Amino acid sequence: MKSLSKITILSGHFGSGKTEIAINLALAERQKHEKTAINDLDIINPYYRSRDAASIFQEHDVELLAPKNRLAAADLPIVSGEMYRVLHDPRYRLIVDAGGDKDGAAALGQYYHEWKDLSPELLFVLNANRPYVSTVAGARYTVEQIEKVSRIKVTGIINNSNIGTETTMNDIQNGYQLSSRLAEELDVPFLYTTISTHLKKEAEDFAENYQVVFIERYMKLPWES
Repeated sequence: MKSLSKITILSGHFGSGKTEIAINLALAERQKHEKTAINDLDIINPYYRSRDAASIFQEHDVELLAPKNRLAAADLPIVSGEMYRVLHDPRYRLIVDAGGDKDGAAALGQYYHEWKDLSPELLFVLNANRPYVSTVAGARYTVEQIEKVSRIKVTGIINNSNIGTETTMNDIQNGYQLSSRLAEELDVPFLYTTISTHLKKEAEDFAENYQVVFIERYMKLPWES
């Protein structure tokens, strides 16, 4: 999860798992930077949002930029104004968890003039098991729509193909093939495949041959332990 940019934006189709990656990336970056902040810009999905991991961020000294108090749980398109402070403080490494698809990415557009000279990286997280992005054509269309509303070009592709706790290596390998073809069509780097740590043993052979980042699952369904 290395980056030379001050700002990393994670976007993707609804259900891509970008919030999990955003959380893991923020925790990893805090170990290398004086200050790290994660901005919850997901105004679309009220069920899986970075703000729901507030206690984890507090424990690891990662600053969470999100609506506070009663507004934190509101199913409303509310974003935090704290972004402006962090953007212009050179001590910060900033991770942005954007909403899914073009509707979610629309919130990125309001910051264009603030960060256009800071060269943010926009990473597209692909879960090949989700509808509409299970083909190269569908995934490419989603990327193009995100780029249009955010006014930022996608700079890399991440394969996060999964079906939660029932993910198999076949899901991951199929997702890798699709993600690689998408990156080739878009002429952007394919960065890596993310795999939940509970599959670490099964993924040993795959990890020996491909770039893999193992991640913890923090965003669990109510019936999961």
